[in-house]
Order: sequence, then C-alpha cells, then structure tokens
Amino acid sequence: MEKTIAAVATGNAAGGIGVIRISGENAVEIADKVFFAADGSSLSELKGYRAKYGSIMEQGKPLDNAVALVFRAPKSYTGEDVCELSVHGGIFIVEKTLEAVFNAGAVPAEAGEFTKRAFLNGKMDLTQAESVADLISAEGETAALASFNALQGSLSNKINSILQILTDCSANMAAWVDYPDEEIPDLEDEELEKSLSSAAKALKELVENYENGRAMIQGIDTAIAGRPNAGKSTLMNLLSGTDKSIVTNIEGTTRDIVEESVRLGSLVLHLSDTAGLRKSADKVEAIGIDRAYGKIESASLILPVFDSSRILNKEDIHLIELCRGKKAVAIINKTDLVQRADVDLITGAFEHYVFISAKNSKCTAEIENQIKELFGSSDFDASSPILANQRQKQCCRKAMDYIFDAVSSLVMGVTRDAVNVLIDSAIDELLSLTGKKANVEVVNNIFSKFCVGK
Repeated sequence: MEKTIAAVATGNAAGGIGVIRISGENAVEIADKVFFAADGSSLSELKGYRAKYGSIMEQGKPLDNAVALVFRAPKSYTGEDVCELSVHGGIFIVEKTLEAVFNAGAVPAEAGEFTKRAFLNGKMDLTQAESVADLISAEGETAALASFNALQGSLSNKINSILQILTDCSANMAAWVDYPDEEIPDLEDEELEKSLSSAAKALKELVENYENGRAMIQGIDTAIAGRPNAGKSTLMNLLSGTDKSIVTNIEGTTRDIVEESVRLGSLVLHLSDTAGLRKSADKVEAIGIDRAYGKIESASLILPVFDSSRILNKEDIHLIELCRGKKAVAIINKTDLVQRADVDLITGAFEHYVFISAKNSKCTAEIENQIKELFGSSDFDASSPILANQRQKQCCRKAMDYIFDAVSSLVMGVTRDAVNVLIDSAIDELLSLTGKKANVEVVNNIFSKFCVGK
C-alpha cells in the first residue's frame, strides 16, 4: 500500500491562510485524527468536494480554527483521496498542524510528489506536469498564460495529433508487411510520404519556435555591456526601476556583475550589469572584467551600450565584434549630449538598435519593441503549443530526425519494414515526451525540481 503523504501547500511565509495537503488512501482517516468538526460529525462521512468548519486538536488541546476540504478519488488533483486543512497562516501554526498530521500517520511528501502522483494516476501527462512548475515560477503575464495553456493540454494535444499520424502510418505498414496474403489496401508511397512530411513539419515548427517560447516563459538572460561610463548602470536602474547599480562619473565603479530580474512590458529580463570593458591594473576590477566577458559569451541577449557623446574606442569596436552572430540590441546612449561617436558604424553592425537618453524613462517602450522584434515575439501567441524545456526539445528533434530519415528511405526504395522501424523510433520519442514511455530516472528527475508542496 502506497503511503499517505502530507506537506504545506502554501508558501513558507506568514500569510492569511496556510494549507496542509494530505493525499493517499488514508488521507481522510488521518485528517479525522487532528480535525474536529464544529457539528461533531466525521470527515469520513463527507462526499467529495465538501467542507467542514472546526478545530485542529493537538494532544487533546485546540490549536487553531480550521476548514477541512475533502476530495474523493479519482476526482482530485492527485487522483487519490485528498484532504486539505486550511488554518491561519502563521508559520508556527502551520508547522504545528503539519506535525500533528505526521503524528497521526502521514509521511512527509517528497519534492513534487503530489504532481508526480497526479501523473502516475493519469490525471495529466508529463508535459502538463512540467507546466505546473512553469506556472508556479512564472514572472509575467505572458509566461503565466503560456504555462496555463500547456497545463490545459495545448502541447499534449499537438503531440498526440502527430502521434496519430505516425501510428496510422505504422499500423498500415505493419499490416501490409505482416499479412501479405490478406486483402489489405496498399498504402501508396506518395500518400505515406505526404503524411510523414506533415508530421515532420509540425515537429520542426515546434523545435524552431523553442528559443522564442523559452524566452517568453523562462525570461531572457540579458547582459548589459560596454566601456566604463557608457551608461550601463543607469540603464540597469532604469529598467529595474530601482537604484540597483551604483552610478558615478568615476570609471570602474561597477567591479562585479549586478543581477536583477525585471518585467519589461510582457517580457521578463534577467539582467546582469557588468563591469566596464577596459584593461585594468586593479586586480579586483580585472576579475570583474573577465566575468563580464564570460557573461557576454553565455547570455541569450546582449544590450551593448555605446556613449554617443564620446568617440568610439577599441573597447567599443571589440564589443561590436563580440556581438556578431549573437542576439543583441545596441543601446546608443546620451543622445541629449553633443554627438561625437560614429553612430553609422554602430547602426551598420546591428540590425536592432535604440537611441536613448538613459535618464529618460520613456525609452523603455522602444527597447521592449526591439527585443520583441529580435526574438520574434511581437506576435507571440501564448495559446499555441510551446516546448518548455530542453527535454521536450530533444524528444521532438530526435522524432523529427527519425521521420526525415524514414521519408528519405522511402524515396530511396528501402523496404517497408525498415522504414517502419524509423517511424516506430519516432513514436517512442514522442511517447517519452508525453510520459507514456518515459523511464523512471527521467520522471524522478523532473519532479525532483518541484517544490515540496506541489
């Protein structure tokens, strides 16, 4: 018999309400040992989706007033009997209530175990389970909407439609190969190639849109870079809306990476304000400059800042070179001063650029527009299927490669049974994606990244 688990389902901080979730065969029985209804009835008498008001008792003494909610299997989040105890949200009260539940027979839930049980009990597939974690960590409206739509099955439905095409092809081919004497209609090569190509095209679209989807859901890792006093820290403070970075007219003020996650309209940027790029004899500053170069190399987006009031120097030119082939929006700063920089050199090197005075907050809208255009997210549809992580991307890519190989083999006249092996391999990858064929290690790894109460 699987153990009955319990954990705090709300945040680890004081609040108006704290919720302890209990799930398993003995969930209601355990809750009955710590919760006593005001009308004297037992929770075991309740049907699903019913609530009772009463008190939490610890060692025969009342601990707090509470509301108990009962959900009956299979119509619950986990697919098991579930009871949720809502108490006042003080940290001490919540912890004492959870302790009482453990003393009554429940065991501590592991990270993500409630959602893992929901997956194992068929309440959701693996892509939907992963979207739960994305929804919890969403930092913006677009990310939340995209994650919610994935939870509702937008990606699952897309993958299942592709699976249907592949399984139909595989079944027809297998029947034709295995029963040659039966009157089974032959699947014409042209029709088969058309079906397989449509499946490959759908997967290719998902893979190609991965970076844009990931940027909208997880946020964009962004490096602000430039020579000393170009206005990097002022830009950081402007975008973050706080005095996050120290701003002075002294070169080398920023000596290490300053980080902050900010919302820029519908975008979430994970900003890193880096040390000014120059040669420095100061050991501490030199370390910061090395880290700045490392951040430029690893960031998904670079905001190179150029001071339009100063002639471009070798650090500016080097920064331009570092940005080649990378996603970058050039920030041409200090436009309120007399221009001395060769601005045409900058605009010629970058497809996306913005003229600003970093002291003017109105420039943030133009920066947002340029980033959206760069990432192709101006017309981003959060309701469309989106691959949320590398695991999902790799499954789709491998499946796509198998299908392309199957099409090529078909054109080359390879035997049908060999082509079908490739189709079946693609099917296996997609079943791994949705969790129908995922191994234990993959499943455990996914849910280990969840918070304990979910």
